Amino acid sequence: QVQLVESGGGLVQPGGSLRLSCAASGSIFSINAMGWYRQAPGKQRELVVAITIGGRTNYADSVKGRFTISRDTAKNTVYLQMNNLKPEDTAVYYCHLHRWDGLGRDTGPWGQGTQVTVSS
Repeated sequence: QVQLVESGGGLVQPGGSLRLSCAASGSIFSINAMGWYRQAPGKQRELVVAITIGGRTNYADSVKGRFTISRDTAKNTVYLQMNNLKPEDTAVYYCHLHRWDGLGRDTGPWGQGTQVTVSS
């Protein structure tokens, strides 16, 4: 069973930068797509960016040009570089391994979440 461990969250001022890391317990990038999601208080979890097995990315409009997802296959780690952070980026960020079953359901594991707070 793959485990995802996140790190890198914290408190930053608007306009600041932060890099989140998500380390997987095994080699997974060759067979699984990954994604970063976030959930603000009182809101549903939303997709921030996804990356396919082949490396194609899909960013939410709200983060395009500011956030960048990347992978280090040797370290089995996916990163989320967040630049020009805004207060509305405040949320708990989760990495996610996409795994679909035979019924089209995503049953992949989630990281434990890391808090990102953007405030002056």
